[in-house]
Amino acid sequence: MSQTLRCDENFYLAGHEDAEKLFLSAYNAGSLHHGWIVSGIEGIGKATLCYKIARFLLSAEAGKKYDKLDISPESAVAAQVAQRSHPDFKVLERDFIETDKKKLIKAIKDNDDGIDALKQGLKRSSVIKVEDVRDVVAFLMKKSFNDCWRVVIVDSADDLNVSSANALLKILEEPPAKSILLLISHNPGRLLPTIRSRCATLALKPLNEQTVASLLRRYRPELKEAEVGKLAKISGGSIGRALSYYDNGALEMYEKIKKAAIEGKRCSGAALLDLADDAIASEESWALFFELVARVIREILPESGAFREMYAAYEEILKIFDETERLNMERREAALMIISKVSGAC
Repeated sequence: MSQTLRCDENFYLAGHEDAEKLFLSAYNAGSLHHGWIVSGIEGIGKATLCYKIARFLLSAEAGKKYDKLDISPESAVAAQVAQRSHPDFKVLERDFIETDKKKLIKAIKDNDDGIDALKQGLKRSSVIKVEDVRDVVAFLMKKSFNDCWRVVIVDSADDLNVSSANALLKILEEPPAKSILLLISHNPGRLLPTIRSRCATLALKPLNEQTVASLLRRYRPELKEAEVGKLAKISGGSIGRALSYYDNGALEMYEKIKKAAIEGKRCSGAALLDLADDAIASEESWALFFELVARVIREILPESGAFREMYAAYEEILKIFDETERLNMERREAALMIISKVSGAC
């Protein structure tokens, strides 16, 4: 199976040409805002765009106008950004919990080749800590290296709590010269209004199916065309979601849910039990089951014409999921109830 590049190593961005042009136009006009909220659903390239902007700003020559944000992947700046070693670049994100941070530090000291894989299994704190924001504020107040831009990516601003958000607000209110903050947000409406009012916005749209399909062929060349089409269709415009669906075997579960919905009472009991077992196999599969049920309902709803019945079924399904988690109900029984609701409404 192919590997997907990390956002800080990925130089290929598709579907957001308008956002790139908007930012570049502001740069060339000398009217670059000090704070930008880069918003949109998860998995569409927000972080990839932010790293692209960071590399551009850290390598741009003062006074020169540019027609694109791209820089050479072989450049020193590209390597420094990927390694987070550039003196004028910082990433603000949720830190690892203390015990796991010690594991990471040891791996770095030992020159462990599996650091990236190790990071995937480590736990992070639930929020961006106020101390980390204060470190970034102190970083921005220092003199830059070679009088270039200082760039901070906040990934994501949704992880700020009240204290850390207010600490970040101070630097947005009185930004140092030639400093820029790129705030990634999946849900900008939940950010502090005072933060939103002090930032320009790059609102990224969901990718169209053709773009998702093209990216799937690029990142998962082993996929068959039929699989590419199905994944692109159910991705909701998110290449990240499409890749996650493929990597976690979601297509098979999706087809089973859709089959149960279309066949209704004609669907065999064995098939329903098999689907229920798939749904409860792990925490990830349970969350995936809920997401795919919602997608099947949204897909079938316009075709069925039974809007009232489908909406009522969806309300019942939400209630079942909520009660299952809140009251610690038996998940297999809950899964069978949900499948029954879906097949009965369609």
